[in-house]
Amino acid sequence: MAELSLFKTSIKVLVVDDSAIVRHSMRTILSADKKINVIGVASDPYIAANMMKLEAPDVIVLDVEMPRMDGITFLKKIMTQHPIPVVICSSQTPKGSNNALKALEYGAVEIIEKPKLGTKQFIEESQVLICDAVKAAHCTALKQVEQDFQLDIQPKLTADAIIAKPKSALHIETTEKIVVVGASTGGTEALRSFLEGLPLDAPGVVIVQHMPEHFTKAFAGRLDSSCKVSVKEAEQNDTVIRGRALIAPGNHHILLKRSGARYYVEIKDGPLVSRHRPSVDVLFRSAARYAGKNAVGVIMTGMGDDGAKGMREMKDAGAHTIAQDEKSCVVFGMPREAIKLDAVDKVVPLVQIAGLVIKTCGV
Repeated sequence: MAELSLFKTSIKVLVVDDSAIVRHSMRTILSADKKINVIGVASDPYIAANMMKLEAPDVIVLDVEMPRMDGITFLKKIMTQHPIPVVICSSQTPKGSNNALKALEYGAVEIIEKPKLGTKQFIEESQVLICDAVKAAHCTALKQVEQDFQLDIQPKLTADAIIAKPKSALHIETTEKIVVVGASTGGTEALRSFLEGLPLDAPGVVIVQHMPEHFTKAFAGRLDSSCKVSVKEAEQNDTVIRGRALIAPGNHHILLKRSGARYYVEIKDGPLVSRHRPSVDVLFRSAARYAGKNAVGVIMTGMGDDGAKGMREMKDAGAHTIAQDEKSCVVFGMPREAIKLDAVDKVVPLVQIAGLVIKTCGV
């Protein structure tokens, strides 16, 4: 069944999910944000399509597994007939993960997990992540500064919550280059483009892509099948080696560490940092501390400012820093904030990032 609300706010959202519990939860979570107005909920795409004739939403939150018409089919229709930013709301099952990633390839801009019961902190964090995903999706259509939709649900923690800011970088006993990358909205396709441009002997890469838990493993597997370098979801103590890219597991922070000449990663729990877990700021600060001038930092498309302060710390430690340019970004927020902090050495289009990284690393 369909429900309509007459309350008008900045971002009009339509929720499409066959679960009454999920529809109710999504309405409750999204309506708690004053900048979001849930104009309707629908149990399947047919009902949603009729509702859209009466009032067009700014963003659609869409389930992918529904009985009468699946979300992928509906997404294709939306993208060909009347493109609207779509946030995929998916289960944690392997099938759900693969379908959600397929939806990104067909034009969806964000993935969120289906809301569920949990602790007060869990519910608060879920609200932050879900509402931010809707705002980010809206920004992809507006192509405007996301400061118009300030993320004000709760204060942001900095990387201090996970790793202390060092007074100076550790003494470096190796010249091995390490590449650290941060991305958010639009980042799945940006990372694919970047990683497919790297040669087999590329320096080791560590990546934070804002993505829910249980989705990053499937994402890494898809990239691994299309890239010369191997790509995997990072595990505790994985060594960072040439020809391999490690992607932070969803819902966990990742830090670059070093033991002698060996670089490896540490996977940590902890609070949201810069409104995210994993956080780019956490990864970049660890790179500043343990790799210093041997690091190359790349910040890509995404809403907000996660990674900006960390990239400034990397630059101060002697690292080379690169930002994706505005034209090739889906949302220019993260690179823009890093540029504003004078944290970026070079700003280049997405298609040039892989080549510039290789040139900078002397491969």
